[in-house]
Amino acid sequence: MTEKQYKNISEVSKLLNIKEHVIRHWDSIDPKTNEIRFKGLSTRTKGGTRYFNKENIKKLELLKNLLFNDQGKRDKYSLDLASKIITSSRYKNINKNSNFDLQNNQNVNNEKLNKILSKLRNLENIT
Repeated sequence: MTEKQYKNISEVSKLLNIKEHVIRHWDSIDPKTNEIRFKGLSTRTKGGTRYFNKENIKKLELLKNLLFNDQGKRDKYSLDLASKIITSSRYKNINKNSNFDLQNNQNVNNEKLNKILSKLRNLENIT
């Protein structure tokens, strides 16, 4: 089966483990500045439905990694600062060399989950 060129918000939410409302917030208009908080996170239809291609998903993942720590707590950068970091030319050059592969990313997550599941099953057998 071929991979879809665009994913909807629920698919991206599950893939990156980010809640849908958080993605919508990042991709919405800031009422103070009347500008999109973080440009280039999605492609929208005329009706306003958000769709995400590989480049959009890569930006979301980078943003998530800048804003959240490993435990999922928001204690790193502000959204504004993370936006400036990602759009800086120096950061763009670093990330041009990294190949983001959704399938590979998903396989890595599945491998981690399978290892955890295996360890839990071993603990069940011990008790």
